[in-house]
Amino acid sequence: MCFLICIVCFPCALTTRRKAFPPTYRVMELCPSPLGLDKECVTLFTTDSLHFLHELISTFDEEVDEILQLRVSKKAQLDLTGDLPSFLESTRHIRRDPDWKVLPVPSRLQKRHVDIGDLAPCDTEHFIKALLSPAQGIQVDFDDGNCPTYYNQIKGIYNVFKAVHNLFPNVPHVSQAPVLMLRPRAWNMVEHNMMVEGKEAPGPLFDFGLLMFHCGKALFEHKSGPFFYLSKVTHVQTYICSNMLMISFIWLGLPLGSIKATVLIENVLAAFEMEEILYELQEHSAGLNCGIWDYSASFVNKFGHRPAFLLPDRHKYVNMEKHFLRSYMDLLVKTCHRRGALATGGMAALLLPEDPLSDTYRRVLASVTRLKLLEITAGVDGFMVYDLNLVEPMQKLFKVHTEGDNQLDQLRNDVTVFPEDLLSMPSGGVTLNGLKYNIAVGVLFINAWLSGKGHFFYKGQVEDSATAEISRSQVWQWVRHQTRLEDDGRVVSRQLVTDLIKELIMDLSPHCGSVRQRLHTAANMFQEVIAKRHFPDFITTYLNQDHTFLSSQNAEPMQALDKDLRRSKL
Repeated sequence: MCFLICIVCFPCALTTRRKAFPPTYRVMELCPSPLGLDKECVTLFTTDSLHFLHELISTFDEEVDEILQLRVSKKAQLDLTGDLPSFLESTRHIRRDPDWKVLPVPSRLQKRHVDIGDLAPCDTEHFIKALLSPAQGIQVDFDDGNCPTYYNQIKGIYNVFKAVHNLFPNVPHVSQAPVLMLRPRAWNMVEHNMMVEGKEAPGPLFDFGLLMFHCGKALFEHKSGPFFYLSKVTHVQTYICSNMLMISFIWLGLPLGSIKATVLIENVLAAFEMEEILYELQEHSAGLNCGIWDYSASFVNKFGHRPAFLLPDRHKYVNMEKHFLRSYMDLLVKTCHRRGALATGGMAALLLPEDPLSDTYRRVLASVTRLKLLEITAGVDGFMVYDLNLVEPMQKLFKVHTEGDNQLDQLRNDVTVFPEDLLSMPSGGVTLNGLKYNIAVGVLFINAWLSGKGHFFYKGQVEDSATAEISRSQVWQWVRHQTRLEDDGRVVSRQLVTDLIKELIMDLSPHCGSVRQRLHTAANMFQEVIAKRHFPDFITTYLNQDHTFLSSQNAEPMQALDKDLRRSKL
């Protein structure tokens, strides 16, 4: 059941493409409040906020469809021609012009050393702990670390509202707490619970619209935003992001350049377009971010059917020290600093054990320190951690190895990156342990989604949609190319994957019947994904459109796998 909302829609002065028609009635449909969130929905869905949402969504609806269609056509072009990406000839003048810069970021963004990542704001307890932490910022994540149930979206947006308006007791004022870096869903996601002019609302516009309307002005007044992360963006999509920011600050009466956004460079095509992305967002840019797993998975997405792009075991052969990933990070740092923009690294997913005196604790801390020191040496201005206990050790790392708030003076003129540097696959094979791990992450991620959670803990680290993406991508690719295991020579086949999934379920052996059934459902869905003839673009799109996930949102809250949630068992 949905509520029907009629809005009087006047000619829009904010867009140039609208003709001056007389006022008309437009229809929005909104599903009833999730169970227990009536007060939150009354607060968020006011007449004015719905008007703003309608204006935002109806203005950009066609453009959203266009960028999704362009994404499909670009992939089809690569498949049909066998071409490889390169730096764009049509925008050479942008790259060769030495003079342009992005606008400086405000003082609260000058120091981005350590942010907390993957923080789903619907988890109130975790969110409050992050607000109380000494981190520079919080990636308030409605994307990779979040499962986009209606409940989670409303609860998460309302929790941001409470933080911004100082409604959490015993929590620092937003001007003193870590900076909120708001990350709406990516463009491939839709909001099933809102219809605008007969179509489901684009997920990122739903999130961005509510966050901006209810929090944008207050964040600006407290010199703490509004600041955003933009996911899964390439050069051709930045115009819609720029226009979305423009229409928002005009509507809310904010000055030009007051909204800042960090773009996550999450696919190999965007790596060739970093200058162009910064150029399009000059007034709004808070820099670029590089991360390992979504980016690595994009090679399977774009070139997975080509044997030359076979990606080896990610745990044994893929890390930021490999040439293709090091080139990507070096180019991102050089590009950002040349244009006066901040460059940030990915998230440390490892979790520190509870006993700080244990050998395991020291080993984990040493591993995180080594990898993050590599990023600092490359010139990054900051990075993320998931574990709040890693914040202070990583801040000390910056203090010891850098000077000042950032490394913008590190121009990296020693770096020259050619297309072949970004496209050179690391050598290595496939191991049985690597295959098992990828299967486990893929199955357990789907299981987590079916229980309304966007991330989970497994073997000492946090797993989210980024690690699920690389995991299912590698399994699909290894099956597709009938890759042999370097351990015993067996071929990675659909049957072998099925057998290993059965072993996984036997090992987990949940006692609760409903949990066991959900795990079997997740396993079946994973088998479907890795057996598809054509590679599904994003696992989140696949799950978000699936009837099993949609129907699970209407069920009573379900018990999660004990091993997913209790860190003592990791």
